[in-house]
Amino acid sequence: MGYSYARSSKMKLWMIRATTVVLLWTCLVQLTALGETWGPMVLKGWPSHETVSAALDVKLLPVVPARVVPPKRVYKNNGYLLISCNGGLNQMRSAICDMVAIARYLNVTLIVPELDKTSFWADPSEFEDIFDVDHFITSLRDEVRILKQLPIRLKKKVELGYLHTMPPVSWSDISYYHNQILPLIQRYKVLHLNRTDARLANSAQPIDLQKLRCRVNFSALRFTSQIEELGRRVVNLLRKNGPFLVLHLRYEMDMLAFSGCTQGCNDEEVEELTRMRYAYPWWKEKVINSDLKRKDGLCPLTPEETALALRALDIDPNIQIYIAAGEIYGGERRMANLASAYPKLVRKETLLGPDDLKFFQNHSSQMAALDYLVSLESDIFVPTYDGNMAKVVEGHRRHLGFKKTILLDRKLLVELIDKYTSNSLSWDEFSSAVKEAHANRMGNPTKRLIIPDRPKEEDYFYANPEECLQPSDNEPVNIIQ
Repeated sequence: MGYSYARSSKMKLWMIRATTVVLLWTCLVQLTALGETWGPMVLKGWPSHETVSAALDVKLLPVVPARVVPPKRVYKNNGYLLISCNGGLNQMRSAICDMVAIARYLNVTLIVPELDKTSFWADPSEFEDIFDVDHFITSLRDEVRILKQLPIRLKKKVELGYLHTMPPVSWSDISYYHNQILPLIQRYKVLHLNRTDARLANSAQPIDLQKLRCRVNFSALRFTSQIEELGRRVVNLLRKNGPFLVLHLRYEMDMLAFSGCTQGCNDEEVEELTRMRYAYPWWKEKVINSDLKRKDGLCPLTPEETALALRALDIDPNIQIYIAAGEIYGGERRMANLASAYPKLVRKETLLGPDDLKFFQNHSSQMAALDYLVSLESDIFVPTYDGNMAKVVEGHRRHLGFKKTILLDRKLLVELIDKYTSNSLSWDEFSSAVKEAHANRMGNPTKRLIIPDRPKEEDYFYANPEECLQPSDNEPVNIIQ
């Protein structure tokens, strides 16, 4: 019995020692793992002077601020809104801004917009191929709930065909959406608006609605990092050689076919453009008098007319001119006069290599996004036609501090050009008249033109979103009865 007791005591002592060794070893491992923080003080003695300095250096490094995400807006959800945008990039851009504002005021959930893939350009790009979709969603979360897709239950119903689709009435104010659209959303739970261009009125809307449209446009609709980075590269390449002017030369085949403007085209080209116009059934105007449209200022300026206008305005012949456009109809033959007057003509295709642009080929909206970024950064922006890009860039440049934007008076210009080319005006007389006519057409602060009951003829909100700009002093409201 004594032997058993002694054996048991030795066993207990051995187990205690073994347990103590394991615990000590575990502690040692833990301390070693924490050696980068307080471990060195325990295991290696107090830190040397160099160690203290290094620690201080780390603490003094600049701290990158955490991204501030606005708080979620809490509200009773009245349903879900699907939208299918139509048109080119900037037509869709303004429509998205409108639809976000409408979703906010109807207390509905907006699904990330579907972009047009059936227009003339047939661009297959999705929203996330052009815009930073996560930024779009999170940056607006305090105003409206935005989802990438419908909840599964509703998505299955839509896939089975249970979906009410309609185009909203053009140029409607927010009361139309409250009185006509909201009841449909509440009834069907999901409503699909299939045409979204120009569906919200320009003026006489609540001030916070107008400001939300601007917030979406100028902040939430940020291009993808790939597009942004390439845009910065183009701007940096241009800046290395001094100031630059962006010329939105809207003299492309589709524009000419659509508008019926054939100034300077030969008979073969006129026939080609006419065939193209008849080929697209949604281009409703087929028989067009080009000369009459041009005299009414409804045609984009030709490259030859543009060269005369820029020279008359004393634009430096040595300035870099970045052509923000697709392929110019007529090619080098039509660009000859402009290239002679302004030899430093560049395009994205001449500034960048094929590898840089290979992901953008056959994606017209992504190419347009690149031109948009360069246009915003230019010293001067000159559009030759008042299409959607010209208008939206004009308004964005106003927002950036009324950057110089020369808004050409096409109707007056073609009249003056015809007089000059027929020798009715000398060059000095022509140049003086052009300068005088454009002295107040440089993108400076002005009131938006409001024409009651004629919204198509009044100034476009996105060209001059004055509710979001620094107010100008003592300017009367510009209203035509």
